[in-house]
Amino acid sequence: MVKHLIGNISEIDPKGSRTVVLEGTEIALFRLSDGDILAVENKCPHKGGKLSEGMVCGKDVHCPLHDWKIDLRSGCVQEPDTGKVSTYEVEVDPVSGAIYCLTES
Repeated sequence: MVKHLIGNISEIDPKGSRTVVLEGTEIALFRLSDGDILAVENKCPHKGGKLSEGMVCGKDVHCPLHDWKIDLRSGCVQEPDTGKVSTYEVEVDPVSGAIYCLTES
């Protein structure tokens, strides 16, 4: 696994989101109310809505276009809809606040 520095925790408001482009893919980072940082591809599998603009409820994000509900941990769309977005492993350095995204290459 390769660690890519993609930002700092101070750049994402609590309960906020931010986008980064990594290896040609736009990724949405979400800072949840419990402090977790989760990352998914910033594109709803239904009509391509930007998930970073959606509303987060718990560990799910609602697509801003048609309200599809997507689990930020697994990337799976809630039934009865189907589909999945890519998820990315994220690490936050507890001292510096640096955010790293881990990828295969």
